[in-house]
Amino acid sequence: MSDGPRTVNDVMTHKVVAVRGGAEFKDIVRTMREWHVSAVPVVDDGQRVLGVVSEADLLPKEEYRDTEGGPPARGPRSAKARGATAEQVMTAPAVTVRADASPARAARAMAHAGVKRLPVVDGEGVLLGIVSRSDLLKVFLRSDEDIEAEVRHDIDTHLLALPVRPIDVRVRNGVVTLSGHVRDTTLVPVLTRLVRTVEGVVDVECDLEGPLRRPNLDPDLGDAPDTPAR
Repeated sequence: MSDGPRTVNDVMTHKVVAVRGGAEFKDIVRTMREWHVSAVPVVDDGQRVLGVVSEADLLPKEEYRDTEGGPPARGPRSAKARGATAEQVMTAPAVTVRADASPARAARAMAHAGVKRLPVVDGEGVLLGIVSRSDLLKVFLRSDEDIEAEVRHDIDTHLLALPVRPIDVRVRNGVVTLSGHVRDTTLVPVLTRLVRTVEGVVDVECDLEGPLRRPNLDPDLGDAPDTPAR
């Protein structure tokens, strides 16, 4: 239906630098500098991701450099300070994401782990690329026209019986406004959630109302039942 990003594969960086577990400390620093990155995946001979080395993993070496007697004997930071290879200083196991995962799922994994990027892997854990925060924000570059077309398509496909008449959909700067009348107002939250899942939607403003009512022409007969307007 849409040319917008649907999976991590659509937004990730496919060309990615990685190091082996035996890579030496200075080689890791040199690689990061040459590629202008702040972290690199660590892979085995089969390109399966073992862990990630970030600048934060390397800094303990500098932190304890002028400490008399060297780093303390215990503690994760002191262990990294004594490490000399990628395998010894990396954070493992690595938090990864599948290439076929949604950008939203990658964003949640990133936020939960408190990291800025994730190695992207296939079903066997083989490195395919890397996805960063800036990559995930690409979904918000979709045009309002593209978002509107997908929202209308999803409403017609999934909630065909819901509207009394076609729902008015307007999109401005990624904010979707829905207005009109629906047969069952209990389904309005469902519709709102459906629209929020569309890539690039910033927010949803829902002005949907219940069914129109016929005017009561004879007060003695009571209110007329709810019926759609004709």
